[in-house]
Amino acid sequence: MTTALPRPAIDHIDVAEPDLPLLHDRTYSVRSYRRSATELLIRGQVLDQKPPGMYVDDDPDPLAIHHMVVDIVVRFPDLEIIEADVVMETHPHPSCTSITDHYRSLIGLSIARGFTHRIRELFGGPRGCTHTTALLQAMAPVAVQSIWSMRANDPTDGTPVPAPMPSNPSPEEIRARMAHNINSCHVWAEDGEHLARAIDGEMDPPLWIIDRMEKLGLDPTTWRNRMHGD
Repeated sequence: MTTALPRPAIDHIDVAEPDLPLLHDRTYSVRSYRRSATELLIRGQVLDQKPPGMYVDDDPDPLAIHHMVVDIVVRFPDLEIIEADVVMETHPHPSCTSITDHYRSLIGLSIARGFTHRIRELFGGPRGCTHTTALLQAMAPVAVQSIWSMRANDPTDGTPVPAPMPSNPSPEEIRARMAHNINSCHVWAEDGEHLARAIDGEMDPPLWIIDRMEKLGLDPTTWRNRMHGD
């Protein structure tokens, strides 16, 4: 397992950093990979660091105090976990690593709905590592976010991809494709306007698609046609 924490993709933010002494820095990194037409690899990392010199006088570098890495393989499209592996790269106590095998209890769970509740049941408090468990809760949304990417991905290795949305899909077909979104947040409420427009085939492209395609001189409406198989 390669465990180097990648550089965060966010290079700048519009909200300025506070001009105050730094006490603690926690970074989450979660990435998903297409392992095959029917499998996703989700890799999550959590890194806790203390500022230079806080714990050791004259130490010029940040001090890592926790670094946990979780790999889970998720079957597509039902999102059931079929493999799970936890590595503790940096931890405070020798006994910390004694809990890693317990996280194989993830195998067989769905990483979609109900996942957060099951994580608390299985690994909350003394049943797990608080940092690894917090990381798992950050990983679940990435698996769901990867559903459309799996369907849109065009691999070059010759392996098949899941069938695209059929041309002129029925409301039932659209709703089935969006099942993981429904009631996931206030925008996707099952009785909301956004879902109703999506099922009617009238959902506008996301703001980030509009912005990027306009910058490229492309027509954003063609994105909706692509998603609906037109």
